[in-house]
Amino acid sequence: MNQQGEIYRIAGPVVTIKGIMPRMYDVVFAGNERLMGEVIQIRGDRSIVQVYEDTTGIRPGEPAFDTGEPLSVELGPGLLSSIYDGIQRPLQELMAKKGNFIERGITANGLDRAKRWPIKVIVAPGAKVTGGQVVATTVENGLPHRILAPPKVSGTVTEVFPGDRTVEEPLVKLDNGTVIKAMHRWPARKARPVTERLRPDLPLITGQRVLDTLFPIAKGGTAAIPGGFGTGKTVTQHQFAKWSDADIVVYVGCGERGNEMTEVLTEFPHLTDPKSGKPLINRTVLIANTSNMPVAAREVSVYTGMTIAEYYRDMGFDVSLMADSTSRWAEAMREISSRLEEMPGEEGYPAYLSAKLAEFYERAGRAKTLGGGTGSISVIGAVSPPGGDFSEPVTQSTWRIVKGFWALDTKLRERRHFPAINWLTSYSLYTGQLDIWYQNNVAPEWSAQRGWAMATLQREAELQEIVQIVGSDALPEDQRLTLEVARMIREMFLQQNAYHDVDTYSPLKRQFNMMRAIKTFSDTAAEALQRGVPLQELVSHPLKVELSKAKFEKDVDAILERVTGSIVPELAKLKGGAA
Repeated sequence: MNQQGEIYRIAGPVVTIKGIMPRMYDVVFAGNERLMGEVIQIRGDRSIVQVYEDTTGIRPGEPAFDTGEPLSVELGPGLLSSIYDGIQRPLQELMAKKGNFIERGITANGLDRAKRWPIKVIVAPGAKVTGGQVVATTVENGLPHRILAPPKVSGTVTEVFPGDRTVEEPLVKLDNGTVIKAMHRWPARKARPVTERLRPDLPLITGQRVLDTLFPIAKGGTAAIPGGFGTGKTVTQHQFAKWSDADIVVYVGCGERGNEMTEVLTEFPHLTDPKSGKPLINRTVLIANTSNMPVAAREVSVYTGMTIAEYYRDMGFDVSLMADSTSRWAEAMREISSRLEEMPGEEGYPAYLSAKLAEFYERAGRAKTLGGGTGSISVIGAVSPPGGDFSEPVTQSTWRIVKGFWALDTKLRERRHFPAINWLTSYSLYTGQLDIWYQNNVAPEWSAQRGWAMATLQREAELQEIVQIVGSDALPEDQRLTLEVARMIREMFLQQNAYHDVDTYSPLKRQFNMMRAIKTFSDTAAEALQRGVPLQELVSHPLKVELSKAKFEKDVDAILERVTGSIVPELAKLKGGAA
């Protein structure tokens, strides 16, 4: 400890300390129980600290210690499959020490100090080493783990130490005396540097039709999932974590209800990774900071998760980070801000709410790393507006920052339409940048087909306003056909069952074939309608019925090909008969 002072004032998790001269964001231990906190404000000789644990019972006059270091995250082999709290204390280890109820003041290392890793050093004496360079490799849960030189380290290798090593034992020694280990620490609130930011022109494929086809996200992109209670934010993020083509998943349960986080913690270890057939937890890092945990740790948990994600990005992995939910994070900032007696902004949130949200989301991106590779972090943040009111400050601030906005609709939930993403209020600003990739790798007609689907759904919304006044029977048959085709798009394509073995994941080619089949039916039916074929005869055709069931069949691709090929000649018979 660098300095010792004493507690001067206590206001919930905000503690004022005198007698120390720390820097902003230094870690401080407060009270006889040495509760961990972080300096968030300095007023003269008074230091304001947000404490990450319950402060009940501590009194003015108790000692406080300044460590002289910012809150840092331990980075190295052993992160995957771990479950941490907001300040990177491993919950499994805390439970082994103290049982199911964590006592105040207890500490634990983020990485196992005793485990020995089979490490292969790939630099030799005399080699030049720069920050971010891969100096050694090992295997972590079946995945390659590239051990990096810390970003600010450079020098010439004088000695190497291969073999089985712990994270604290030296691997490489440099001529300036620096020792590189398998583990290093990095400040949670500071973004790790990269060589170059790259354009988001590669899609992050999720297997969810409404997202991949209508509202795609790029690798390194940002998206928000706003929605009221029960609309499916958590299930959507689970689907994203399980099926997206990201290499590493970092899930931050930030202020969610304990029962929801319990579901995550019990389900993830039993989910099978469709890529490897092994448990999904093997490539996942979970950070659990529920609503009944101390509010200050909730505020820092998203930075802990982001720093871990940046570490794997720097190895060259594609990482997806789920923050569930940023609204609870913002509420933690509001509580801390009020205890600091800062001037409140809209609805009591601090005036710097938008700046904090932007600072977090801007750490996402696809980049060239210091080591010469390419990696990405895609951030999907859930937003929980009170009462589903999208006009509240957190949703509005997030809406101005992210490029993907997947708005969940309570009315769709009530109709049992899942995922309940409203196709009229959602959007993606990545579609233009990703169209070339889709056209080259899936089908040249991809973007035209998506545009047709969106136009049909928008036309349906316009017609529904008329239907509510005069009824659907008053519409001409071509407009009633538009309503029927839009219903096909909604029920056959946009609806997707997350718990069905076949329908839970839809490859891009299958998504294209499904939409192509619906469009082929629509175009052919429109021609038949002009030839005088009754609308009822078209909408009750067996091919349409077969098409509606196809997505649940194992040989769905073969069915789609056969049905699509049959639509034109089958409906041509109807046209011929009508002629």
